[in-house]
Amino acid sequence: MSLPEIVQSSLDDESVAARVGLGGEDLLLVTPTRTLVYRAEGLLSDEAVEEFPHDAEHVGVSEGRRKAKITLDYGLDGERSFSVPTKQLDQVIHPVLAGVLNARGVTDPGETVKQTYRFSELTVVITSARLVRHIGEAVWDEEYDEYHFDDVTDLDFEEGSVATSVVVTVGGRQERFKAPNDQARALREGLVAAVCSYHDVDDLDALRAATAEDDAEAADGAEGRGTVSFGDGPGPLDTSGVDGDVAGTDERREAATDEGVTAGAGAGTEAETAAAGGSADPAEGFGDSGFESAGVVDDPTVARELAALREAVEAQNERLERQRRTIQQLIEELRQGR
Repeated sequence: MSLPEIVQSSLDDESVAARVGLGGEDLLLVTPTRTLVYRAEGLLSDEAVEEFPHDAEHVGVSEGRRKAKITLDYGLDGERSFSVPTKQLDQVIHPVLAGVLNARGVTDPGETVKQTYRFSELTVVITSARLVRHIGEAVWDEEYDEYHFDDVTDLDFEEGSVATSVVVTVGGRQERFKAPNDQARALREGLVAAVCSYHDVDDLDALRAATAEDDAEAADGAEGRGTVSFGDGPGPLDTSGVDGDVAGTDERREAATDEGVTAGAGAGTEAETAAAGGSADPAEGFGDSGFESAGVVDDPTVARELAALREAVEAQNERLERQRRTIQQLIEELRQGR
């Protein structure tokens, strides 16, 4: 389908990576550097095109019953927003977010952004080479974590009564986040397919076998080079920071599982991106994040108890956050005189 003349003029010979209809003749088009929103001529307005560059520091979404607003924050240059029908928000946010990751150097040249998932305040993006995870009210900002598939050696999925824990083994440690059960299957299939494709294997069993083989070869090489002594330095993991008795962990584990995660919007469609280099440090962001490091513990019983305690702490944090939002809503309604 041909584009309106005003749109063709605004494109400046840039290619269109994604195109989404917004109702009537209105269109949203995503290029490698910008999002263009075309509004057809109407009774109250003239034909127009708005441009939104992708070099945003923050992407936010607010949803109403009929309309949703996407806001791009450019730091010192301020914010800019545009509205789309709520029912088409998922189709819109996926290519827009892909363009932002492209422009901010999160993805590499030729890397494809495959799926975008929004689960309440958790956003998960799967590309052809990495998993990007952001937690918070924003869909994305510069406080994100990314896990390159080079370092992923295993995936596991632990289904609970409400939510499924996704366990990603990265560089010998486990990172976790939760997805609501009604969307966990789509996430699982997308993530497994992307990781296996990247490592050129058929399934997770083949991935585990291949990475175990690589580890064995690395160990043989290290043994051939001789033994290196590190003296009497610190142990491999500091497990301080979680005080108290670990008794009753079975009950806390069940409570944490029942809390689950409130489902947000689902997965988007594919959109190709090409970007400059750059990545976030995957070792950062464990404080309030949906991931947590399982660490290295010799005793299996202690490891299970610590994992259950972490689940309980996470559930408590979720409850506190809900209370915080409720109090904030009450304050806002009181200010409005309700």
